[in-house]
Amino acid sequence: MSEKEDINELDITDEMIAEGRSYTGVMPDDMPKLMAKIILSIDLFSLRVGQLACWLTVPVFTAMFIEVVGRHFFGSPTMWAYDISRMGAGAMFMLGAGYALSKGIHIRADFMYRDWSVKTQAIIDLTLYILFYFPGLIGAAWACYKYAYKSWSIMERGMDTAWMPYMYPIKFALFVGFIFLLIQGVSEVLKCVYAIKNRRWP
Repeated sequence: MSEKEDINELDITDEMIAEGRSYTGVMPDDMPKLMAKIILSIDLFSLRVGQLACWLTVPVFTAMFIEVVGRHFFGSPTMWAYDISRMGAGAMFMLGAGYALSKGIHIRADFMYRDWSVKTQAIIDLTLYILFYFPGLIGAAWACYKYAYKSWSIMERGMDTAWMPYMYPIKFALFVGFIFLLIQGVSEVLKCVYAIKNRRWP
């Protein structure tokens, strides 16, 4: 078999699962208008948030670049680069989590999932969303809110580095990230309901 044929034989099922869940701005004609409007609005919201979260790479990479250059070429490490990079990366991860969910690229057992029918996929997804996803995220969001509120009320500062940055911004970012995941979960549940009924993903 030639190299070209080998490439054509590659299993891209997992990539197709992700591509099938991406925002297109169009829903099937047989979907109820209210359902379609809710799904499209939430998916567009997650897309915009994800695009904005990507810009956090700029301060993260800038801080890391300055730290590496200063440390290795001038013998002058910074006090702040580590905190900026970890907080920026953490905020980017959490704020972009809803967008990742909308694209269908969160971790799942794809080696099993991809072989199921669309209806079975949707039933399993819907069951997991109701039993674990929403209860778990609501609990995590509530815990993050309490930590963030307490952090803000005492103007908490990080004690593990000399820079001692304020901690409440990143703690609120974690809370907001969980809220965005909950919002995107509503869209995913509606997609599951449609897929169960129509045996195809919207």
